[in-house]
This record gives sequence, structure tokens and C-alpha cells, in this order.
Amino acid sequence: MAEFKNPNQQGGGGQDSRSLFVVMFFMIAVFFGLSYYRQKTNPKTVSPHAPAATQPAPEASSPSAPVPSGPPAPSTATAATSAAAVQATGESTTVVENELYRIEFTNRGAQVKSWILKQYKDSDGHPLNLVHTQAADKFGYPLSLHTYDTGVNAALVQALYVPSSTGTLTAPGTLTFKYSGGRLEVTKTFSFDETYVLHADVQVLRNGSPVRALISWPGGFGDQNNALAYAGAQIDYSRDAKDEHIAAKKVSGGDTMNGPFDWAGVSDTYFAAIFLPDSPGTATLATLHNELDVAKTIHRSGFGSTSPSAKAINVSILGAAMGDTSGHTQTRLYVGPKAINVLRNVYATSSNGNKISLSPLLEFGFWGPIGKYLFLALQFIHLHVVSNWGWAIILLTLAINVLLLPLRVKTMQSGLKMQRIQPQMDAIKERYKKYKINDPKRNEMNVEIMKLQKDNGVNMFGGCIPTLVQLPLLFAFYSMLPKVIELRHAHWLWLPDLTAPDPHYILPVVMVISQFLMQYYTPSPGVDPQQQKMMAFMMPLVTGYFVLTYASGLGLYWAVGNFFGIAQQWVMNRTSLGREMREIAAKRARRKAGAPATLQGKR
Repeated sequence: MAEFKNPNQQGGGGQDSRSLFVVMFFMIAVFFGLSYYRQKTNPKTVSPHAPAATQPAPEASSPSAPVPSGPPAPSTATAATSAAAVQATGESTTVVENELYRIEFTNRGAQVKSWILKQYKDSDGHPLNLVHTQAADKFGYPLSLHTYDTGVNAALVQALYVPSSTGTLTAPGTLTFKYSGGRLEVTKTFSFDETYVLHADVQVLRNGSPVRALISWPGGFGDQNNALAYAGAQIDYSRDAKDEHIAAKKVSGGDTMNGPFDWAGVSDTYFAAIFLPDSPGTATLATLHNELDVAKTIHRSGFGSTSPSAKAINVSILGAAMGDTSGHTQTRLYVGPKAINVLRNVYATSSNGNKISLSPLLEFGFWGPIGKYLFLALQFIHLHVVSNWGWAIILLTLAINVLLLPLRVKTMQSGLKMQRIQPQMDAIKERYKKYKINDPKRNEMNVEIMKLQKDNGVNMFGGCIPTLVQLPLLFAFYSMLPKVIELRHAHWLWLPDLTAPDPHYILPVVMVISQFLMQYYTPSPGVDPQQQKMMAFMMPLVTGYFVLTYASGLGLYWAVGNFFGIAQQWVMNRTSLGREMREIAAKRARRKAGAPATLQGKR
């Protein structure tokens, strides 16, 4: 922008001042609101002297799901001592593997002990195990069975099934587990291909009658090792192509929802376990919600786990189980990343026969539509221009700022028009200054000023338009960057993870400096000089705080945009428009000699 002393340090007030501060207040309010929301959803620290939370006992029945009729289920002891028609003599494992995953089954309970995703790493750089082992030990392992009878649950999880294969099975392939003991007979068949999707066929009989048994993912995800990861857990489902996402605080453990379901399951910020039932109309979903003390395992701010003497940290552990009202559960199961290129190629068949993809699993909240297209643009740059996500963010930022350049020029022209009529505006204010602020005559002053601005082609909101356009982009980046798995562990120069704060605090310092220079150089026609000075220092501190605590990719986007604006001002200072603005400012300064010193733009 042009080099000049702010002409409005002698002018004061006006519609532009109010409109600018409305925008600034809105921006700060939204940021602090989002920060407060994150704090409310983070795990809470509990005193070690407080009474331990009581873990809910497994539900004997669900009010919304019928309990199977028939004789009472055998107790665990009875099941263990009964002669088994089909039962293994010892525990064994079977590994199923393709290019995407490595799944290790145990025949005890015919469930999964580990689910390694080969293309993803954990925070320590090891292959990511999606099984949250601490939660699974307490609440159950993936592909275990969930019924509405505690005795049956206990018997099924301890039973030694006979597998159709042991050792290593390379997908595509099929793995079947069978068990028959006492009055229970169970068959679990899993089919695998080259994708993240497998098929499950489960049937449990008691005395020859079907038992309503749901196949489950009960215990969260293995990438949940910090507060934000636990806060990102939710139940997801789609009915008739309308998706819903339920935060942990609204999930009741043990509730059963009846279909139809296109798809349903549980997810965290980056990964999901989603059931795609073969019969959507008769599908049922049980929501599982438990609490777990993770004080000894949680990572804080990326600096490692807490000490053994740390206070209790109770977090929500969400799970989901899918079944069928017939008692015979047949469903596909997607276990993998919430990557848009993967999700858009996984389809469910709804009750009306339409194909519906899993794309809605990746959602960015209120600013989702803008965030989606920003990410698609970012992904295009990454695929076709530069292979580093940090440089892709920089190029996208420059592209956005180039597109907004005409608006910024319009803003400068509007500021010049405002300066030209500023003496007349001052004269009008001088005539009405004797009236109190609540005097009706003040309305006449505003009418005169608005007429003067209209006659001279001045838009009172002209200076705010670029800000109003950029705010949705900024908020969309704010909600998008931490949720796209492609940026998880993506590095740029000194930044190890663009979805995490800068561990070296370099970016927040750069952000404060760049924001100060932007406030220092940017003219604000009609803004009181004291307010101008306050904003020059307050806004850098506010933005620096958010960059300090939020995804470094957002800070990179913001800082690059600021430096682009500073460079633009340097160029504008040398245009005829900039020279005229400086001349007008100099005349006003001479006319009002003795006025307090004001912010001085640089060449």
C-alpha cells in the first residue's frame, strides 16, 4: 500500500471504523470460540485421589433391541467345562496380508490382535497398528462379537475357535472360524481382497436358534495418543444418503439404532472402521462408549508420554457394532484412512438400491464446502507441480493472493477516495460536535456523510471487502488442515508435521512479525489513531497465539499471505496512486501541525 501518515488520526470515528472493528471482533470471537471448543472436548485431568470411575457393565439387554428368546445362556464356567463338538486344543494365530495391511487373528475369540496399515506410521515412526491395545485389553478386540447377554459375550470371547487356516494367508482369500460347545454354535467367515474392505459373515446359534450377535470394533484406534486425537472420535452413519456425525459426548454406550443404514461405524480424525451392511433395511447399529485412563500412555504436545506418577486422564473410547435383525450378520467392513481418494472409491448400496460412497466421512464442519475445494486445489498442486505439501501450501497461498489482488487494488482506490473527501467529512463532524451522541441531530450528520460518500463514489465497506473474502478462506483452512490425512506427518523444512504446532516456535515468531508489519503498513481510513495503534499490536499477538497452538500448516498459509501483502505494498508505494495518497497525507499533516505522531509507512 502507499506510504503515508494515516490521515484519519486527525479524523476519528465514522462508518468505516465501525465496520472494520466489527470484522476484527468477529474474527477474534470465532478464533477464541474454536479454541474454547477444543479445550472443552479435550480429555480432562482427574485427581488421583478422586474415586475411580465405574466402568459400565456389559448390557444384558437393549431397550430398542429384542432379546432372543430361549433358555438362559450358559455361564462362562459352564461353557468352559462343557464338551465341545468343535473346539481347538490351543491358541493359534493367522496372519492375513495384502499390500495395504497386515492383520493378525487369534483363534481365541476369533478376533484381531493387530491391524497394521503398511502405508502409515505412528508417532514413533513405526508401522501404524490401528488396534488400540490398551483399550482392546479392557473393552474388546476388533471383530469380536457383541450380544445382549453378558454370559454369551464372555463365552464367545474366551472360546478357542478352529480356524480354516493358520500361518500366513495372502489376500485375496477367505478365513473361517468355527466353534461349537455346550449349547452354542458359532461360524465367522471373513473374505479379503486387495483393498481396505473385507467381508464378514457371522452367525451364532443357541440350542439351534439364532442369537442376535453383532460384529464389533469396540475400542478406538491405535493412532489416538494425544488429546486432540481422542477428541476427534465420533460415530458416523448414513441413512438414505444423509450422513450424520455424532461427537463422543453425545454417544450413549449400549444404545441400539435400527436401520436402514447405508453405512455406519466409528472414526477418529484420520482413520475409520465403517460397516457396509449387505441388507441395509434390516441392519442395526450398537454404539459403544467407555472411559479409559491414559495418563501413562498419552503424548502431550508431541513431547512423549507422561510420567508414571501423572494424574489420571480419562478419555472417551468409542466403538460400534453392526448386526441384523434376522440374527445372521452379513456386512462389508472398511478399515483404513479417511483419505478422499480412497473413500470416494468405496461404495455402499442403500435400501433404495443407490450407490453411495464413503466420501462424507471426511467432513470439515461449517466451512466444509470451501475447505473441500481448497484441499482439492492443494492436492492438485501436490500431484502436478511440487511433491512437498509445505511448498504446495505456499504455492496455493500465492495463487489465492494473486486472485485477490484486484480486490486489494479496489480497496486502495477506495481509501484514496476517502482521503480526498476527508476534509469535507471533518467539516461536517465539526458542525455537529456540539450535539450529544444520543441527540437526533447526530442522525442528520450521518445522513450528510453518507450522501457525501455516495456522491463521490466512496463505499463505506470498500476497505473491508478483502478481509470479508479472506476470512472464510482462513476459517476453511483452520478446519481443513488438521483433518486431512495426507498432511499427517508431512514435513517442510524445520516443520516435522504440518498438522501439528511448530515444536521450535519459529513460525509463531515469524507470524507475529509479519502480522505487525501488515497492521503497520495497512491504511485504515476513518479509524481512530489510538485504535489503529492498539490493533497494530493486538492482532499480531492474537494470531501468534493461534499459530503457537494450532496446525503449523495454517501458520505457513497465513504468514506467506502476509509477506505477499507487504511486497504488494512496496510496489504500490511506487505507483501514481501511492504517490497521490502520500501527497494528500502530507498536506493534511501540514494543515494539522502539532497533532500527535502517527504510524508512518515505509518506502
